[in-house]
Amino acid sequence: MMPRAELLRDVIADLGIAAAFVTILPVASSKPAADGAIARATWALPVAGLVVGLAGALVYATASRFGLTPNLAALLALATTALITGALHEDGLADTADGLGGGRTRERKLEIMRDSRIGTYGVCALMLSFGLRWSALAAIANPWAVALALCAAHAAARAGVPAFMSLVAPARPDGLSASAGSPPGRSVAIAFALGTLALALALGPGKALVSLILLSLAGLMLGRLAIRQIGGQTGDVLGAFEQTGEILILLVAAAFQMGR
Repeated sequence: MMPRAELLRDVIADLGIAAAFVTILPVASSKPAADGAIARATWALPVAGLVVGLAGALVYATASRFGLTPNLAALLALATTALITGALHEDGLADTADGLGGGRTRERKLEIMRDSRIGTYGVCALMLSFGLRWSALAAIANPWAVALALCAAHAAARAGVPAFMSLVAPARPDGLSASAGSPPGRSVAIAFALGTLALALALGPGKALVSLILLSLAGLMLGRLAIRQIGGQTGDVLGAFEQTGEILILLVAAAFQMGR
């Protein structure tokens, strides 16, 4: 059995790797991000997501305290989460939409996804993503409920990433996803458990179950689409998966909130 001190060091190192993987926060890990370290650290992605969600929640609460409307507070919260992540996931969503929607061949689709320029499909995808999330947060309105929804969305949306990486092989031998490697079963299970716990605690068991079902269906559809069109997943596809998860969870939270 691993000594507690060593276990704690590994946990802290994994948290640093996960935070560096999905945010621009100035974190450093004592563990080199090589030899599968990133894949093993993916269990901590929900924790990194929780930090992002908390930042957005804090900005929303502050904006509300100063008298801003839910619409403006929601916009500021979204801007905060995009700033902390360097819009990494939004960029992945746009590139995935451009590639899968605009290319005719597998090679052309992958080429488009690597192009830093954004096309019509990408613009439309970003508009839908920001519009749906903004509308959902504004509809929830209550700062405490918004905080719970943001934390649940950012944690759970990233909790499914290790499973997606494990089940859908990389589309190419290079790139972010391929270099990260395939997460081991232990990391997949821990991430799923953390994401499920975040959903249950923040939204309640009913909304958590609905969210898990929708996330699973979205993951299956996106995975199948990526395999058929480009032969697997890329870092951009992972970003699109995360964005889809955020949208679905916030919509579930808003629907139940409005149904009260």
